[in-house]
Amino acid sequence: MTGPVVRAAGCVVWRPGPEGVEVLVVRRPPPHDDWSLPKGKLDPGERHRDAAVREVREETGARGELGPKLTEVRYVTAAGEDKRVRWWALRWTADDGFEPGDEIAERRWVGIATAHDLLTWDTDRHVLDLFTRMSTLARP
Repeated sequence: MTGPVVRAAGCVVWRPGPEGVEVLVVRRPPPHDDWSLPKGKLDPGERHRDAAVREVREETGARGELGPKLTEVRYVTAAGEDKRVRWWALRWTADDGFEPGDEIAERRWVGIATAHDLLTWDTDRHVLDLFTRMSTLARP
């Protein structure tokens, strides 16, 4: 692939729930209308980990403690861009509230199995699978 690389970062935002670990998933409005984990592009000069925390807060209102890096996923977008997304675990600690907008229409806390079924993209399911294998993260 030639051309610029689109650099992005995101988090598996999680919290203990009444029936186990819950993760935060988001739905983009049409024309995308897909379910994913929160992520976004880096600002010029921004570090990946800082972008991951910023994007989660901007898109979902969620704040938390950044945990370990999970992986980097690479794929070609529908527009033909070479996109690279670095992922972290983020334990939810507070919420600034959520307002639907142009980028995110809905957010939902769900159990891991439900999230796996709900997520649109295989890359997001792969990231979620990596998170679930790190069982020490998901303990209250």
